[in-house]
Amino acid sequence: MSASSNADKPTVKSHSQKPADAVFVDGREAPASESGSEGIQGASPGNTAPHNSNNTLSDGFRLLRLAVDSLYLSYPGDLHPGVLTRLTELKGKAQSPDPIEQSKAQFVARDHIFEVKDKGAGMFPFVLDDNAFRIQFSRPNKKLPMAYVKISAEYLAHKGPRLIQEELEKLLSEFGEITGRNMVSRIDLAADFSSPCIMDSWHRSAWVTRAVEIHSYAKDQEFTGWTIGMGGIIAARLYDKTKEITHSGKSWAERLWLPAGWEPGQQVWRLEFECKRDYLKERGLTSLESVLVNLNGLWSYATTEWLRLTEPNPNDSTRARWPTHPLWIALASVDWETDGGVLLKRFTNARMPDEKRLYGTVFGSLASYMAIHQIDDKNVALDGLLGKMHEHFQAIAVQQGLQVDELLIQRMAARTRLFNSGVNYQELEEPEESEGAKRYRKESNGE
Repeated sequence: MSASSNADKPTVKSHSQKPADAVFVDGREAPASESGSEGIQGASPGNTAPHNSNNTLSDGFRLLRLAVDSLYLSYPGDLHPGVLTRLTELKGKAQSPDPIEQSKAQFVARDHIFEVKDKGAGMFPFVLDDNAFRIQFSRPNKKLPMAYVKISAEYLAHKGPRLIQEELEKLLSEFGEITGRNMVSRIDLAADFSSPCIMDSWHRSAWVTRAVEIHSYAKDQEFTGWTIGMGGIIAARLYDKTKEITHSGKSWAERLWLPAGWEPGQQVWRLEFECKRDYLKERGLTSLESVLVNLNGLWSYATTEWLRLTEPNPNDSTRARWPTHPLWIALASVDWETDGGVLLKRFTNARMPDEKRLYGTVFGSLASYMAIHQIDDKNVALDGLLGKMHEHFQAIAVQQGLQVDELLIQRMAARTRLFNSGVNYQELEEPEESEGAKRYRKESNGE
C-alpha cells in the first residue's frame, strides 16, 4: 500500500483459496507454535468457500479503510552530550515538587513541544511525548537503541508511514547521531469494514488458529469483539470500532470512512493484526521499508496460515478441513498494494482535548447548580456558581500560600505542558497578596 497517496475506496481481490493446516486450541489440546516456519514473501491468500455453504456473504460487506494503525521504530546511535545534559535537567524539573518547575519540563524541537516525563520507561531513562510521537531515549554507550519511538495512529492517518519515517529521522538527528538503519519493533495492520454478519454468531471453536488464547468481550451486555493470541509475537483483534470510538473520543477515524460509502450511525468493525519484532525477523523483515513492501504477504499469512474463521462441520473432526467463513474470505482477500483510503487533512502535534467536552462539563455543572438551588434564571445561576467556585479555590489557594490567580496560572501551565500547546519557559510573576486573601489566611490560621 502506498501510504502517502489517497484513493476513493479500498478494493477487495478475488482469490482461489486453499485451507490452512492450522490447529485450534481451546485449553484441552496441546498448543501449536505461535509463529509457524514458512516464509511469507510471495504468499497469496487461501481458502475457498464451499459450494454447500449455507452462510453466504451478502453484498452488505464493504471495506472502508486499510491502515498501518500502530508503528514502533527503533534507531541505533548516541545522544549528543549537550542534549543528554538538557534532558537530565528537564527530567529533574519534571520531578520537582514545585508545580511551576514541573511545567517547564518541555523540550522544543522543530515544530514539536514535547512533554518531558518525570520517569523513564524500562532501560530508557528519558521519555518525551506529544500527539505525534512518544520517544524513549537511552544513555550513550549502551547496548540499546538510541531511540525507541511510538508513532500515533492519528499521525499515521494523516501522513503515512514512509513520509513520517523521513521526518522522524531528521528530528532524531537533532537529538543525537544515528548510526544505522531503523528497525520495526511492532506494526499493526487494520482493516475497517461494515458487514451484515453478526460477529458473535459463532462459537470460539470456529476459529482455527496456531494461537493458544481466544477471548470474547462484551460491555453492558453488548458484544464488543474477539482477541486471539494476545501476548504472542502475532495477535489479532476483531472488534466494534464504532463502539470503541464512543469511549475513546477518536472521532477522526469516522472522517476517513465517509469517502468509502460509510454513513454516520452505521456500525463498523475492525480486523487488526499486531506483528512484533520477533515475528518480523523470522521472515527476514527488519527495516520499515522491507515491511511496507511485504504487507500483502504479512496479511496473507495472518489470515490463512495463522488464523482462519470457519463454518464448523460437526461431521468432520479435522478442523483444518472445515470450510472458511465467507466473511473471512472477503477479509483475507484485501489488497494492501492498493491505496488504503483518504488521509486526514488536518493534524496538530498538540494533545488538546475536544472543546465540546469542556462545554458539556460546564453546562452540566450549571444545570446541577440550578437544580440544587432551584434557580431557573441562568444568569443568576452563573453568578452564583462562579462566586462559589471562587470561594472554594480561594480556600485551596490560601492553604498553599497562594492567591487564586497564582493557583490558576499553575494549573494552566501544567495543562499547557500536558497538551503540548505552548512553552512555559517564561518566569511567572507573583502578584502581590490582596487584602482579602491576607484576611482570609489570617482567619483560617486563627490569627
